[in-house]
Amino acid sequence: MVKDLSVNLCGITLKNPVIPASGTFGFGLELGDSFDLNVLGGISLKGTTLEPRYGNPTPRVAECASGMINSVGLQNPGIEALVTDKVPRLRDIYDGCIIANISGFSIDEYRTCCAKADACEGIDIIEVNISCPNVHGGGLAFGTSPEAAAEVTKAAREVSRKPLFIKLSPNVTDIVSIARACEDAGADGLTLVNTFLGMRIDLAKRTPVLANKMGGFSGKAIFPIALRMVYQVAHACKIPVMGCGGVSCADDVIEMMMAGATAVQVGAENLRNPFACPEIVSALPETMQRLGIQNLKSIIGIV
Repeated sequence: MVKDLSVNLCGITLKNPVIPASGTFGFGLELGDSFDLNVLGGISLKGTTLEPRYGNPTPRVAECASGMINSVGLQNPGIEALVTDKVPRLRDIYDGCIIANISGFSIDEYRTCCAKADACEGIDIIEVNISCPNVHGGGLAFGTSPEAAAEVTKAAREVSRKPLFIKLSPNVTDIVSIARACEDAGADGLTLVNTFLGMRIDLAKRTPVLANKMGGFSGKAIFPIALRMVYQVAHACKIPVMGCGGVSCADDVIEMMMAGATAVQVGAENLRNPFACPEIVSALPETMQRLGIQNLKSIIGIV
């Protein structure tokens, strides 16, 4: 029997819930010759800032058991390159949901980038990363307080007609309060979680492995914590959630959806296996058959 993998995300129909997470899939173009991108439910593009950024000094990546730590530093070509080059080229070969991931270091930068993304015809959803430091607010990440998260959300909402998702940081005491603040400020949806803060030390050199000392910890090891946060937020808010964090197989996708996620992003697993997402999509019907699931929409938030 044919299984229904489709989901509805803020009025946009995705053929399946599987979406490569921002920062792990480039702009989609890099893998366009390796497999048919149209098997994917959506693509969250590399995090983009107002101006081009080279990123942090190297080394930027440290391996860990069941995961990795990165401190790439939002290397990207800037918002103009995104809307005038990257998105139009991707739209030529991809008919699914294109998600622009926007980062900023001030409210004005978020507002400007979101306005440009909103005006770009090929972009379907705007995803705002609030894990960036507020350079005008003492350097704390916007996503670490409900007030700052709401301020970014409100600024993005003012210039965005397209569905607006806020990507939450897990490096907080109470993620539900921040999620609710974003919902109250006008977010259409939430993406969670971003990476956890981690560190490795080179024992021989007696120095941190990363030039930036600390970075974002991701991979299979964070899945249970990410799942818990998705469950908490999905049951506390009325807007849809894209679950992310340690997802590496079809079973993980089902688990995230049962916890409350409408769509599921795959992150670090793409860096280990560039074909992870199409393999997960391919495995979903058999997994659904094994679990007695006819359509994925029926399991969202059933736990």
